Amino acid sequence: MTTAQKTKLMNLPEEDLTILNSPIGIKYLFSDRKTDVEKALRMAKYEIQLKELQAELIQLQNWVITNNKKIVIIFEGRDAAGKGGAIRRFTAHINPRHFRILALPKPTIEEEGQWYFQRYVNQLPKPGEIVFFDRSWYNRAVVEPVNGFCTTRQYKTFMGQVNDFERMILESDTYLMKFYFSITKEEQDRRFKDIKSSPLKKWKMTKVDERAQELWDEYTKYKLKMFEHTNTKTAPWIIIEADKKTKARVEAIQHVLNTIPYQEKD
Repeated sequence: MTTAQKTKLMNLPEEDLTILNSPIGIKYLFSDRKTDVEKALRMAKYEIQLKELQAELIQLQNWVITNNKKIVIIFEGRDAAGKGGAIRRFTAHINPRHFRILALPKPTIEEEGQWYFQRYVNQLPKPGEIVFFDRSWYNRAVVEPVNGFCTTRQYKTFMGQVNDFERMILESDTYLMKFYFSITKEEQDRRFKDIKSSPLKKWKMTKVDERAQELWDEYTKYKLKMFEHTNTKTAPWIIIEADKKTKARVEAIQHVLNTIPYQEKD
């Protein structure tokens, strides 16, 4: 540790020193060869806060199970916006028997002949269950029209039906929350480069991802149309600024805990 780093440590408030002296703080202090006190403190605080929120999510789920409640949480956003990572933090410690994560693949030929919302209806939660959609029916609002995966008529039909569909979900005694994880073009490019350079992550890149930067403005156009038409009073969009993944995850969990009126609140 350099003299400058030691000086920073000496000038920290007692509360921060206590955090850095904890097992979590020590883990981050010595996680890299070059000690970064500010980063270690920031990450330690994040992990402590995240664990507190995850414990509260267990209380929320207990309430859902006990009272036969139903919750749908949608995660939308550009490619590499951090949707999957946020869902993993939501579900890390809750009971796996009472939640599902859905990332539906391309529709089958049979599904293509059905009402567009049918395959999503089949996945809605039963009483006592939380369902997390890693992308949802809103594929047809942005991804499909931008990439030519649907016709103009199909797009217009979807936009004409989606608000009524969500109203019916809400009227069936189901909580519906819609998150949009928003990142900048520069941050998406940085994350794509990180994914491509990692042998453990490069499988994530798809043909759609490869064109995301090129089609940035088209995605923006359809995203704004989606917000304008589907940001309703009963089913509003919660926009999460997601360039900083840790902040975005905490903010999303906090919003769920603050919005759903479960009984056991701390």
